[in-house]
Amino acid sequence: MPPKILIIDDEEKLRNLLGRIVKLEGYEVREAADAKEGLQILTRENINVVLCDVKLPDANGVNLAEKIKLDYPQIEIILLTAYGNIPDGVQAIKNGAFDYITKGDDNKKILPLLAKACEKSQTNSVLNTDKHKIDVGTFEQILGESKEIKQAIELAKKVAPTNTSVFLSGETGTGKEIFANAIHNASERKKQNFIAINCAAFSKELLESELFGHKAGAFTGAQKDKKGLFEEANNGTIFLDEVGELHLDLQAKLLRILESGELIKIGDSKITKVDVRIISATNRDLQQEVKNGNFREDIFYRLSVFTIHLPPLRERNEDILVLAIHFLSLFAEKAKKQIKGFDSQTIQALQNHSWKGNIRELKNTVERAVILTDSNLVTMDALPPNFNLGDHKELSDFELASAEKKHIEKVLHYTKNNKTETARLLNIALTTLYRKLEEYRLR
Repeated sequence: MPPKILIIDDEEKLRNLLGRIVKLEGYEVREAADAKEGLQILTRENINVVLCDVKLPDANGVNLAEKIKLDYPQIEIILLTAYGNIPDGVQAIKNGAFDYITKGDDNKKILPLLAKACEKSQTNSVLNTDKHKIDVGTFEQILGESKEIKQAIELAKKVAPTNTSVFLSGETGTGKEIFANAIHNASERKKQNFIAINCAAFSKELLESELFGHKAGAFTGAQKDKKGLFEEANNGTIFLDEVGELHLDLQAKLLRILESGELIKIGDSKITKVDVRIISATNRDLQQEVKNGNFREDIFYRLSVFTIHLPPLRERNEDILVLAIHFLSLFAEKAKKQIKGFDSQTIQALQNHSWKGNIRELKNTVERAVILTDSNLVTMDALPPNFNLGDHKELSDFELASAEKKHIEKVLHYTKNNKTETARLLNIALTTLYRKLEEYRLR
């Protein structure tokens, strides 16, 4: 679903013009003529970014930004003014606005800025507990015929009914979150919350607040009490992905939960009790991290009571085609295309590829191939331009840039120049796409 933008401006012509520009970039747009109408829209719809005029008939945009951030902390606000005012700009940022720009002079900045604000908003949304709840998953949904994956599934099935902490090791993209979800759904805690968080995605301070919660006034911006994710997962399961990224201070707080089921929120003196099963994962070598002094040994042994290693795709070669066919069926149905399979050359290329991104990379590759295929078989032409070449020869910078440019052009053509959808299909950030468009002078 594309990001949703709310434009609040009492000048109808300017509002409509800005709305059309934003729509052309693939965003959904809602419009309001004043603050009252804008706030009503916010109660009904999930808005990502608000583009708001500073001078409104019924409010000052700078003050409105503070109210919106208080009620909807995941939303980012860009304030637009006819005349730049430094004190207003400073206050706007203090009130939580993403940026404060002058109309006309900064028109070229709006779209790249909007892309950055949308990415920030989507990161904010990840902090919403509902976003941490994964769709119901079972072991039956984990595909593969290889001995390695079957062994991993059997181990997971045996430990699932217990309350033992589970540690999942393996490279990025090997399916650790899917395994964690399956373990939860095969346990006695399955009717309670399953909450997942990527510890590498946030700063130490933000992660501490999200995991353990805080009291109102504990720090600047802490307007009200906040439950942490451990509290939200009480009687359920929490999945700590990339646990190796935890700061040593946070490791100490995690140890207390592992030992006694107790935590203290930021700014609080009272102990909060929780009963949470912890499943953790990382693509780092935690034993080496312990030796290097980056990870506490006592926590490592408590987290890794039961360790399951998820093999990389290159070590389960017989599963590549099984997974590729599954993804092909999934995306072909979604795209309403009659694609029956892969030609022999493409099958060989898929099986010979190193798959550094593992199942996630394979899934993305097949999705792009479906989009670019108009016949009943996927051929080599539908694979990424530098696919498989890394295993056989070095590409010069010029060749790689040329291939990348052509691939971006092809996907842009497919999406009818919808940059949001293009960035998603290319699996890059929207801001990265804008940078590539500038670099290759694509318009």
